[in-house]
Amino acid sequence: MTPDEPEVAEEPDFEGPRRRARREREERRAAQARAMAIEEARREAKRRVRDEQSDASKPLGRRAVRGLRLLTWLAVLAVVAVGLGLVLFFTPLMSARSLVVTGTGVVTREEVLDAAKVALGTPLLQINTDMVADRVAGIRRVASARVQREYPSTLRITIVERIPIAVKDYPDGPHLFDRDGVDFATAPPPPGLAYIDVDHPGPGDPPTRAALQVMTSLSPDVVGQVSRVAAPSVASITLTLTDGRTVVWGTTDRTDEKAEKLAALLTQPGRAYDVSSPDLPTVK
Repeated sequence: MTPDEPEVAEEPDFEGPRRRARREREERRAAQARAMAIEEARREAKRRVRDEQSDASKPLGRRAVRGLRLLTWLAVLAVVAVGLGLVLFFTPLMSARSLVVTGTGVVTREEVLDAAKVALGTPLLQINTDMVADRVAGIRRVASARVQREYPSTLRITIVERIPIAVKDYPDGPHLFDRDGVDFATAPPPPGLAYIDVDHPGPGDPPTRAALQVMTSLSPDVVGQVSRVAAPSVASITLTLTDGRTVVWGTTDRTDEKAEKLAALLTQPGRAYDVSSPDLPTVK
């Protein structure tokens, strides 16, 4: 402070009894209000947590009850299924009381049943349908067999017989061959069946398969005119017709085209027909 500045007297911080009492009352009220607010907030927080726990436990309880019921029903169903399976498997409740055979022609019902070897009264579930089908398919004249259970008491056996496509003479008699080259019967051939002329007929012989491929490609009216199909090799197939006319077929390439061209050529007079090149078929 410089000598020229006047001195300012500091007023004492004086608080009277009444003013002090009022201030203390206000402070107490504020503290009490804060305490009440804190307590109310605490109670509200506890109520919120309790409500959330209650809400979470209710769905959990319902889900648990539903899950328990589901498990109970599944267990009951499993027991019933096992029991029913045991009853059906070991008792004649659903047994083969009827054997139905369909698809027979030359093959007789008795032949099929003898090969099937299924005893009447056998529970259907004990019958191995695949094994029965294999036994029936072992019949030479049977191309395929199917066996089905028809509840409550029927076993159905359906067969497809082999159809002769060609015949070849052997010392023990004529042998019939189907479209796959299978020698399936030794018997007199049906009228009009073509003879096959190959060295080693059979399903694994390429010339046999080639000759039969040609026969199955021909239209029915042309097949009826063929008396012999010869295949010394897969590249030199020839046909002989019932009236003595001959057909040079060649290989099995473009077989369908050749069959179509031959059907048209046979309407023309001639003794020899060549369709080995279907683009240039000839008649002589």
